[in-house]
Amino acid sequence: MTQTPDLIVVGGGPVGLACAGELARTGRKVLVIEAGEARGEAWRAAAGMLAAQAGSHHEDPLLELSVAGRERYAEIGPLLLEHTGVDIGLHLEGIARVATDEEEATSLRATVGWQRQQGHLCDWYTAAEVRTRWPWLCPTQGCLWAPRDGALDPIRLVEALQAEAQHLGVTIVRDRVVGLDRLGDRIGGVRGTSTYTAGDVVIAAWAWSREITGLPRPVSVEPIRGQMAALTWPDGVPPAIIIGRSTYIVPRAGEALLGSTMEHAGFAPEVSAAGIAEIFTGATALCPALARGAVLRTWAGLRPVTPDGLPIVGREPRLDGLWYATGHGRNGILLAAVTGALLARLINGDEDAGELAPLRPERFWDWQA
Repeated sequence: MTQTPDLIVVGGGPVGLACAGELARTGRKVLVIEAGEARGEAWRAAAGMLAAQAGSHHEDPLLELSVAGRERYAEIGPLLLEHTGVDIGLHLEGIARVATDEEEATSLRATVGWQRQQGHLCDWYTAAEVRTRWPWLCPTQGCLWAPRDGALDPIRLVEALQAEAQHLGVTIVRDRVVGLDRLGDRIGGVRGTSTYTAGDVVIAAWAWSREITGLPRPVSVEPIRGQMAALTWPDGVPPAIIIGRSTYIVPRAGEALLGSTMEHAGFAPEVSAAGIAEIFTGATALCPALARGAVLRTWAGLRPVTPDGLPIVGREPRLDGLWYATGHGRNGILLAAVTGALLARLINGDEDAGELAPLRPERFWDWQA
């Protein structure tokens, strides 16, 4: 079978679907090639935090893009509900990132000051203020409070993005892309069990991006395993998103989602007793009331992580028509929608997408021809 779109997106997760929808909106004929329910897909295992500010660090190069990603959901969330009938569960009611010692408090206070200098709303709460607002937390040294941060439901997000893309004329097929086809110095299409031709190809296949043959350079994306657990939300504790040094707590539908580990485990998305114990230890130290909750399930996902922790987004300079939108690591949900919007601009000839400059593909494996 041969498909004849003018653009192919390899990968049907949130980043790939966001790219497909945005490009279809500009009149492109888009084909998404999705490998199916591969074990360990990061978005299926994500907590859905939009921690644009609470998850950043001092002078974080991703801060502005992350804030734009969060605000993009505030813009499109109601539109997705209107167009598809799917509520992505968006709530932007704030995230607290707590400090448990003075060293961490000093670092977070510096982050608060820096974010304020960039014009973003961010507050520092003293230990007494934290105790008053969240009396069920362990003793702290204060917290960074990001009132615009929040979360959404990743499963519903992908459902909504897929429905919206198909409504815009995007075709979605199941196949695993194994290689690229070239026509001289430009892309010709991709190969899976079938051959698909197109003048532009976007690689958005998360941790599996590096497995595709024929790429002009190695894609520096490694799978990093993150284990998670769900407990019943403890009675008498108001829902809140809390980030600690080594764990986080996200409420959703009466559950407490706990995470997450960062492990080099190849493409093995299994949970381990040691990993789950690490999560429980960190979460119950942060919120002792969680120790009373019943364990509902445990799972793991594989995050696509680059050596410098930044995504790979933009044009491949060594092969015309090849584009990347991969390597988003822990920020895949947060950055999916804004990545789609910015990459669509870039593919359609807007060279002013300066937000993507630090993410350029050629920062890795940049040798002379």
